[in-house]
Amino acid sequence: MHLDANQPLKVGLIGFGLAGQVFHAPTIRAVAGLDLACIVERSGSLAQQKYPAIRVVHTVEELLADDSIRLCVVATPNASHFEIAQRCLLAGRDVVVDKPFTITSAEAKELIELAARQKRLLSVFQSRRWDGDFLTLRRLLDSGALGRLVEYESRYDRFRPQLKSGNFWRESAAPGSGMLYDLGPHMIDQALVLFGGPEGITAELFMQRDAAKVDDAFDVRLHYPGLNVTLRCSMLACAAGPRYVLNGTHGSFVKYGMDPQEEKLRLTNAIAADGWGEDPEDQWGTLTSCDGENTSSQKVKTEPGDYRAFYANIRDAITHNAPLAVTPEQAFRVIRAIELAYQSSREKRTVPWNESPLRS
Repeated sequence: MHLDANQPLKVGLIGFGLAGQVFHAPTIRAVAGLDLACIVERSGSLAQQKYPAIRVVHTVEELLADDSIRLCVVATPNASHFEIAQRCLLAGRDVVVDKPFTITSAEAKELIELAARQKRLLSVFQSRRWDGDFLTLRRLLDSGALGRLVEYESRYDRFRPQLKSGNFWRESAAPGSGMLYDLGPHMIDQALVLFGGPEGITAELFMQRDAAKVDDAFDVRLHYPGLNVTLRCSMLACAAGPRYVLNGTHGSFVKYGMDPQEEKLRLTNAIAADGWGEDPEDQWGTLTSCDGENTSSQKVKTEPGDYRAFYANIRDAITHNAPLAVTPEQAFRVIRAIELAYQSSREKRTVPWNESPLRS
């Protein structure tokens, strides 16, 4: 497939559920040099209503029959990620997969090896690396303001006491369902970006809501020398806890509230040109510093978040061989961590970290 660097990179989006509608389509359309040329919507006409100028088809085969489409974005239910990504790679396309990468680390490894054989780009949409709060705490850690970090806690709290009506796949008892596969990849990816692979994992998974069929809450601890990393999620947090708590030998950083990009995308399905990703001042985090007996606190302005940076990097990696920001090897480690967390919860013990894929 010939790539003309002077022409926009044509993108095909496979799936037009929540991920496709809210995150991928608006973000792709907001990145210069990318052209959302085709959307696969298996049933319904929502994509055509929202984007009447974009070609809409009902099958992956129809999309792949268009040789002008270079990049395929897989935004389908979790259990289908492996099979669809595999088909796209075999068809000679570069591929972005929505999180979670796959259901098993064995599937992830197989896709990585296939992409290498096909000489095609493969990445995973770990968009929350570009949350403003995460960019802010990375800057704080790099500055040394907290001293030696000893505790890192990340929470993802919501209040959704009722299950989704109907056979909603995210909450059904099926492979790839549940909160650890839904929100866990974001939180685990952030931790692995900051700290690398842990020595071990201790996890508890819960079904807290009435009639829950799969985990809707979790408590995952990643063990590092001198550092405790805790990742928590609940769907029954009426009073949400802090998004981040970091404690170090020189001070602490506490941040409440979620990055505003998701809420704005849900409301508008579009990325605005001005002020995008800016956190309101009342949501800024607090840095408390201790110097002997003296303690001082100050608000820390949140860095602007921008999910467009993910797709800008994909564009540059395809057209100019720029290094990938989210590599498939990193995505593999996230899936491996999820497998080990399930094992820990099932066996009620700490399990050592290892990267040998689990064969299904």
